[in-house]
Amino acid sequence: MTGVPLFLCGDVMTGRGIDQILRAPCDPGIHEPHLNSALEYVRLAEEASGLIPRAAAPEYVWGDALAELARAMPAARIVNLETAVTRSGDWLPKGINYRMSPENAACLRAAALDCCVLANNHVLDWGRRGLEETLDTLRAAGIRSAGAGRTLEEAEAPAVLPLAGGGRLLVYALAHESSGVPPEWAAQPQRPGVAHLTDLSQRTAERLRSRMAAARRAGDLVVASVHWGGNWGYAVSAEERRFARALVAPGGADLFHGHSSHHPKAIEVHGGRPILYGCGDLINDYEGIGGHEAFRPGLGLMYFPVLDAASGELLELAMTPLRMERFRAARAGEDDCRWLAARLDGECRALGARVVRRAEHRLDLEWGA
Repeated sequence: MTGVPLFLCGDVMTGRGIDQILRAPCDPGIHEPHLNSALEYVRLAEEASGLIPRAAAPEYVWGDALAELARAMPAARIVNLETAVTRSGDWLPKGINYRMSPENAACLRAAALDCCVLANNHVLDWGRRGLEETLDTLRAAGIRSAGAGRTLEEAEAPAVLPLAGGGRLLVYALAHESSGVPPEWAAQPQRPGVAHLTDLSQRTAERLRSRMAAARRAGDLVVASVHWGGNWGYAVSAEERRFARALVAPGGADLFHGHSSHHPKAIEVHGGRPILYGCGDLINDYEGIGGHEAFRPGLGLMYFPVLDAASGELLELAMTPLRMERFRAARAGEDDCRWLAARLDGECRALGARVVRRAEHRLDLEWGA
């Protein structure tokens, strides 16, 4: 039985305050109701945790995550990139606009990312020109993208990642309106935009599963990456559960990668396929912002599933808790690890799985009898 190890996480937001501490930031001006400079987010984080270096090296923000990636040696590294990578000034009046300078894209290469999912509610924050520059920058960096494109065909096409042995990993990405994605961001046949998920019906799931089955070749594995739901709260609706289960039905995805929630949510294993309902944030500039303390919003998770190369079924799933400190991902402390294990175990038990601790900085999923 040959396993294919993967790395996935939820939101990686390297714009705004993060961009400002790297070597080639955008102009710090932002268009928010209460703040007009991205440097204010740096100040808030420093007030909470201490001084943050300026002109930081590209690898700085990843911190302890890099050692975890080196240890796990995943065959593919997939994140939801929750920012435009552009110097475009075409900001949209939506309250929050994230962007990172293209010259700072080295911070994405520092983690050797293979695929950035772009189907989310921030990739067009700086207009379609900003999206096109994001696509160009990622391509120049050698990072594949999924879920957005210059045309509908490009937005809906999967990212294709080669696997050892001749197989491929196909990453499909979609954005649902429940995550705050404006309907007008939907890609059209000749207009840039995101792969827009109009509803969570069984008919839509079957259509998507048919597309996946048609593209799949022998030896392939498939990931369905969906930006959906609100930022806070652990509830998984019956509609969401039906939709995710339908996508991982035979012929569809081997792994469901959900994101948008700012904290990790429940995990289910259905028909041998893992469903990550909400992967939470891994990297962002929210440090020092008050509110939602009950969710411990500074905590994030790295997900390391291993899929059977032949059947696509889940063999194991380990998770590493991290906490953002001084805009750097650091290993979470004992109290945070214990709290997160208990919180996720409670959520997963309702879906037939368990979360246990077998090592100091590792959580493991258990499922089945």
